[in-house]
Amino acid sequence: MADANTFELTLERIALIRRMVVAWNRDGVGAPIVHPDAPYGSTDRDGDIFNVTGDDEGADEEHRALGDALAVFCTSAVLKPGRYAYHNTLAKLDAGDVGDVFRDEATGATPEHVTFDVGAEHIALIRSLAVIWDEARDVPAIDPARPYGTASEPPALHHEMQPALQIFLRYADLGPGLFRRGADGWVAA
Repeated sequence: MADANTFELTLERIALIRRMVVAWNRDGVGAPIVHPDAPYGSTDRDGDIFNVTGDDEGADEEHRALGDALAVFCTSAVLKPGRYAYHNTLAKLDAGDVGDVFRDEATGATPEHVTFDVGAEHIALIRSLAVIWDEARDVPAIDPARPYGTASEPPALHHEMQPALQIFLRYADLGPGLFRRGADGWVAA
């Protein structure tokens, strides 16, 4: 029996994490956020969840669970530094109230494909991201006031965290299991 400080990361939740679309929250100092209009790749959030879980009743509950799933994944998954590429789903979405660090403000254009070098310093920053639930947008996000928890100033790589996190979610390795929330964050139970 799991308690409030225990979380089960399932294969389905890992699959939804891999589909998350990472945008840029312009609030505060700025921070990555899961795109509120298309959190899992399309504008049919519940349909995207159903396609992964096969459950057409529990989409809201599963979506809410992805906040803890994201926090667990950021602290526990493993990715080797290197050059990675991904299809930029943001190219098909309206910028709305969230942005894209690659979007040209004058033309509104953003690349359809992104190639990015993720270094050990990006991975270390991902491990320290302060994952929250953005109540207004109803999606997991990184705290735009203090993206790295106790760090007072954003690091020089701060605006690179959108593509770095997108790559991390798509390519990092972590198997399913139970995780426990402790004083220092999530750890394998």
